[in-house]
This record gives sequence, C-alpha cells and structure tokens, in this order.
Amino acid sequence: MFKKFIFVFIANLFIFSALVSFAVEKNHVIKSSEKLIAEVKFSPLFFLASPDSKHIAYVGEKAGKRFVIVDGNKGKDYDNIVIALIFSPDSKRVAYGVQKDNKNFVVLNDIEGKSYDSIGSTVIFSPDSQRLFYSARTDDKGFVILDGIEGKKYDGIGKSLVFSPDSKHIAYGVKSGNDYFVVLDGAEGKRYDSIGSGIFFSPDSKHLAYWAQSGNKRFLVVDGQEGKHYDAIGNTIVFSPDSKRVAFVAQKGNKYFLVVDGQEGKHYDAIGNTIVFSPDSKRIIYAAQLGNKRFAVIDGREEEYRDGIGATIVFSPNSRRFAYVAQKDNKYSVVIDGQEGKQFDAIGNGSIIFSPDSNHVVYCAQTDNKRFVVINGKEEKKYDDVGNKSLVFSPDSKYLAYMAQSDNKHFVVFGAEKQNFYDNILNLTMGGIVFDSSDRFHYLAIRDKSVYLVEGRVEGELSETVGKR
Repeated sequence: MFKKFIFVFIANLFIFSALVSFAVEKNHVIKSSEKLIAEVKFSPLFFLASPDSKHIAYVGEKAGKRFVIVDGNKGKDYDNIVIALIFSPDSKRVAYGVQKDNKNFVVLNDIEGKSYDSIGSTVIFSPDSQRLFYSARTDDKGFVILDGIEGKKYDGIGKSLVFSPDSKHIAYGVKSGNDYFVVLDGAEGKRYDSIGSGIFFSPDSKHLAYWAQSGNKRFLVVDGQEGKHYDAIGNTIVFSPDSKRVAFVAQKGNKYFLVVDGQEGKHYDAIGNTIVFSPDSKRIIYAAQLGNKRFAVIDGREEEYRDGIGATIVFSPNSRRFAYVAQKDNKYSVVIDGQEGKQFDAIGNGSIIFSPDSNHVVYCAQTDNKRFVVINGKEEKKYDDVGNKSLVFSPDSKYLAYMAQSDNKHFVVFGAEKQNFYDNILNLTMGGIVFDSSDRFHYLAIRDKSVYLVEGRVEGELSETVGKR
C-alpha cells in the first residue's frame, strides 16, 4: 500500500488507480459496459494483466499441481511454475517456465519447449512480439535459446538477455573459464575480467553499451570501443532518445560524477541511479549529494539543496518543463520547473506525469492517512487509496485516468461521481487503464470472483480545456 517516501533514491508504490476531467463539464456522462473475461475458479498464486488490459492470466494450484489459466482457459498441470508468466507486447502470446519430472522447459501458448536441467530466471519477448529468448543449462553448460534454436554453450550465461528495440538483434553476457564477454548476434566480444550486469541497446538499435573491467579499473564499452578507465562505473547506462548521446555515473576515489558524451561533470559524494534525458535529447537531469544535502542537477546547474531527492524525475513531452520529488523537514513536495509545491506526508513514487501537451502535471500525495491526486497544484477528493503507476492522460490531454478505493471498494471516478464498484480493479504488471481514443477507455476489474473487461466512453459536449500555460 501507500508507504512513506524514503530518500535518497529509493522508491515506493501506490497500488490502485479514477478518471478526472480537466475541462469544464457540460452535459456529459460516462457510459460503461462489462464483458465477462474469466471466472476465477482457483485461488490465484500470481495474477497478470496483458499490456492492452484485455486479457488476464494467473497461476492456480490443486492437488499439489500448478497450472496457468488464461482468460478462463486452464493449461496443463505441472510440478511447479519456475518462471513467472509474461505476455507478449501485443498481448497475443503467453510464456512461462515450468518443472515436470525434474526437468525444466518453457511453455509458449500451451506448446511445450525442449526440456533442460534448468532454465534461467528470465524469458523475454522481442518488442515486435514475434521472438522468444531465454537461457538454459544442461550437463553443466549454459546457453541461450532463441526461437527454439540453441546457441553456443558456455560455462555461464548472465541474467541480462536483451533484444534491440527493432527486434533484429540480441545480446547477452557469458562466462568462459575466467573470462567474461558479451555476445552480440552470435559474435563474441573482447574478453574481460568482469562485465556489468546491464547491457543496453540505443533506441535506434544501432549501438550497444555495457561496462567492463580489466585489472582493478572499469570502463564503458560502446560498439566495442573502450572508454576512459575509472575506479567504478554504475550499472545505469542511458542513451538519449535520439541515440546520439550516452551518460553514466563513474567513480574516482571517493567521488562520483556523471559522464556525458565522454565529458566528466562535477564531482559529488553520491549520485542517484536516475539519469533522465529530455525527449529532445538536449537536456539531462539527475540527483546528487554533497555532505548531507541532496539536490537535482539539471543541465549542469544545481537546484536548491534539500534533505532528499526522490527517484522520480521527469521531463515534459516538449522538453521545456521538469519535475521531481524533494524532502525537507520530514515532509515531501513536488518541485515543478524549479518551484516547490505544497508539502505532504508522502508522494507516490512514479506518480508524477505531464499531459501529452505538457500543459498539466499531476501526482499522488498523502496527508493524514488519506490519498489523493494533485492536479496543477489543486488537491482532488481524498480516498483510502489512490494509484500512481496507472495514471494516464487521454491523447488530447483533457482527461486523467486512475483508480480509487474507499471502504474496501474499488471504482473509477469521473469528476465527483463514482462509477462501477468492484472488489478490485487490476493495476497489475503490464496492465492498467487504457485510452482507446480521446473519449474511450477500458480496464479489467473483478467482482464476485469474475474478471470483467470494462469499457467506458464520455458522452456530451465539453468546453475548452482549462489550465493551459
């Protein structure tokens, strides 16, 4: 549930999410309909909503056997489910790892793959949903499986298995003897004493970055080219949206600094893990610490000192505005464009979002054990619980969707009206409220052990959106 925001650089989660209009209301109503997706006949061990919020999958158990149910359709019985369910990005395929008769294999849309002594902890779909990638071990050797085809065997396979954004390339880390290196599309890279756990493709899929170590020094490797040596490099490596810039945190002695395009920034006592490029790739913001003071650094300029800076740091879509969470005197506020807002008992991590037109900013807050949304500095109605991860604007920026809870009932809110009470509204991994157009949305909800696809639409006229900057 909603917990106190912890600093520095540590996140919390709200779990539920309502629909708020940014327009002056005029003769409009919300029309909604329900479609039964599945009846939950077994006590779920794990629930998962599809990315499009139209399908539901969960793990059930009966008589010592475990199985997967997708939209009410039960799969085969297995001794155990060893890798959690995952939907493909297009929501049409489901994969998971299982154990049967001391063998492990991956199941894709009820089709069983080849059995191995063990399989890795990660199964991933390509961004275009057409390919499946995971690792396995047999006879004490590790290897990857891509689209059912086994790769070369090594002493070990790293946990980071990655597709390029265009789904055409794969990369992963391996161990061979005492050497570590990255394999890109089957080609082995240079061998090192160690490599980082993170491997990163650029947004345009043309560049690959990771850190490596030789002796007691670490350095960035981009497209096989080694950068300057440092005492340490952080695991967060960030490409700009245009793929032309790269940033990471480096350490020299007991000081830390950001390296952007090979240029070292000011040295600090600590730097947070969140490094954010603006959508136009021209600006960058991160959190840093000197002594016991923390602050945001934007475009190399230090913001006002605070007691803490949260992990949520965002730019607006037009790259002109920014916002982050700050702590002062055990209270928490959102700083927008350098101006500090009202202080609250807590701010939900990940809840700060700008509207698509960059004119509105919203977040979730807590005061006296009540949770609410703050819209352009205005506090909305208070509930027992509200959400942050599911906050989403309509494409035209007129509406904000989220969920709310009061008296153990969950519901969507439009203005001051409560709509459709449920036992739960699913805001699970890869799920949430989805806008199908500027005035139509849908989500998944549970009532009396049945899962429904709830579709809503706004009817009536709305006047011009307010709050433009």
